[in-house]
Amino acid sequence: MENLANKMRPEKLSDIIGQQHLIGENKIIYNLVKNQHLCSLILYGKPGIGKTSIANAIVNELSLPYKFLNATINNKQDFDIAIAEAKLHGNMILIIDEIHRMNKDKQDLLLPHIESGLVTLIGLTTANPYHKINPAIRSRVKIFELHELTIDDIMVGLTKATNFLEGIKISPEVMKIIAKSSSGDLRNAISELEIAYYSAPNHEITEDLLKEMGTKPIFFHDKNEDGHYDVLSAFQKSIRGSDVDAALHYLSRLIIAGDLDSIYRRMSVIAYEDIGLANPSIGPKVMAAISACELVGLPEARIPLQVIVTEMALSPKSNSAHIAGDEALNDIRKGTTGNVPNHIKTSSTTYLYPHNYPHSYVKQDYLPKELLGKKYYYPKDNKYENNLNKLHEEMKGGK
Repeated sequence: MENLANKMRPEKLSDIIGQQHLIGENKIIYNLVKNQHLCSLILYGKPGIGKTSIANAIVNELSLPYKFLNATINNKQDFDIAIAEAKLHGNMILIIDEIHRMNKDKQDLLLPHIESGLVTLIGLTTANPYHKINPAIRSRVKIFELHELTIDDIMVGLTKATNFLEGIKISPEVMKIIAKSSSGDLRNAISELEIAYYSAPNHEITEDLLKEMGTKPIFFHDKNEDGHYDVLSAFQKSIRGSDVDAALHYLSRLIIAGDLDSIYRRMSVIAYEDIGLANPSIGPKVMAAISACELVGLPEARIPLQVIVTEMALSPKSNSAHIAGDEALNDIRKGTTGNVPNHIKTSSTTYLYPHNYPHSYVKQDYLPKELLGKKYYYPKDNKYENNLNKLHEEMKGGK
């Protein structure tokens, strides 16, 4: 049985919800279709926001032969057949879903035909094409990013969907719950509405029914795609930027997705990359929180995570140690090294043992002579580092 989202598939650009920056009157895709002069293009953005719908509307309005392929599912023979059909017609629009997964053989097959104009490509992808698409393909296409749909956009789509569901009873408030739970994915929202419709007594959809169905927000968390890493990036940057509320928001998205391993890894990095010497105790605290999470599991694991992330966001920040370390690594990679000084080699008889001197300090050189005077570490202005460096200077001064 055909699902509701497919039944509602727009046939014209004017039927599409959202993306007015591309398909609105006198916008670029609108004008390309209006002038009957389509170029090869790639549409990218999150799932359920209109990529396939725009591709279908384009081919319907242009009334040109087309073929729909999936870069993952269809093999090279399928692509050969598509090229043969294009030659029979004189030209063809080739819609390729998940184009970022298209392997080199398929790319090599298509490139000359895109170049000659035999094939007009419409590529669809959830991945950022500037990172994931072969440069040879990118150089032959126009790339358009689709914007996320708003709650109002989703509500428009759901309202249209009710026209296909005879006898449906749903209040605007309940419909908004579905819209919010979709996280901007119209296809998911329509699917949720359809399931609720057929699950509801007398087709009356209530908030209680949605709770029974387990309706909750979905997120773009395919670990092979940009969305997953965007949330992790936002999580780290919110903590680094000391924004507690944003940090807890992105933490919650990761928790809802059940992605504890990514949370653990990212918190461990943040503890040393972004907080560092400004609050050295945070590293062991993060590990303690992770141990507690592993002990209790979800849903209780959210509690130690919420506590530690709040502390991390509120904590003073310093990247001085890891920046210093990276500078040292860069010198090594460039070959700026030199020999270990003789007096600190294993066999040395001239090494001065610091613990034999007042304050466990004695002046002697430790860097290779080629690097004498080189400075890697520059302290940041925070309480812990200020105290640490004050003690260090006092130790060197013999106080």
